[in-house]
Amino acid sequence: MSPDDYCQQKTAQSGSSFYYSFLFLPPERRRAITALYAFCREVDDTVDETTDQSVARIKLAWWRGEVAQMYDGTPTHPVMLALQPHLQPYDLKQEHLQAIIDGMEMDLDQSRYLDYPNLKKYCWHVAGVVGILSASIFGVTNPQTLKYAETLGLAFQLTNIIRDVGEDARKGRIYLPISELQQFNVTAADLLNARHSEKFEALMAFQARRAQALYDEAYALLPQEDRRAQRPGLMMAAIYRTLLDEIEHDGFHVLTQKISLTPLRKLWLAWKTYVRG
Repeated sequence: MSPDDYCQQKTAQSGSSFYYSFLFLPPERRRAITALYAFCREVDDTVDETTDQSVARIKLAWWRGEVAQMYDGTPTHPVMLALQPHLQPYDLKQEHLQAIIDGMEMDLDQSRYLDYPNLKKYCWHVAGVVGILSASIFGVTNPQTLKYAETLGLAFQLTNIIRDVGEDARKGRIYLPISELQQFNVTAADLLNARHSEKFEALMAFQARRAQALYDEAYALLPQEDRRAQRPGLMMAAIYRTLLDEIEHDGFHVLTQKISLTPLRKLWLAWKTYVRG
């Protein structure tokens, strides 16, 4: 299996909404974004699938070294071998890839966030930076496009947090800021014990409004001259925002179920966005 094939398999197996937007890219950019996404999956799985935290830290340290070796021209992992040819053409910076690993390590250090600024810092590492790197691969002529991509990445991550509240709680993780739980009189025990209530719905509606505002902010930041190149990000946004709408319409029953869109619907949303240009 070639490094590109390895990354393609890793990305397709994930079932992620991102996969559908990659299908519409030219081959070279598609290989680059697929390798980037496979890297994100590898380091994310290092934390999610390793029960011993000390082992997870050792694995993340190995990935840090592997990223550094990639920039020195001596990578060994298939994902790094696949990503290396794209570093210079798309100006992919090592500090951004290392920042993603920093975000994964934050999951080993804490399972609660005191307030939104602290959560936002985490989201920047695991999603904002990914947005910047992705936009660079899609094509950027105006630096403001990177700010659009960073903001869109934050919107995606907040959508994920809303969708995964129950699943994360079952793992002992609560990403909703403690200060906002207190504001809406929802306790950590309510989440950990899957207690759905009107107070919980009000809390989640507040979270959804913030995410929706970030989608609007991102769209407003995207310069017209880069809109066509950035269509893959807009496709992802169409899918994620539709998912957020579905969660809202369902009354935020996310403590006991994971709401998702069918693959066909994701593909339809991606295609519709692509055609709209």
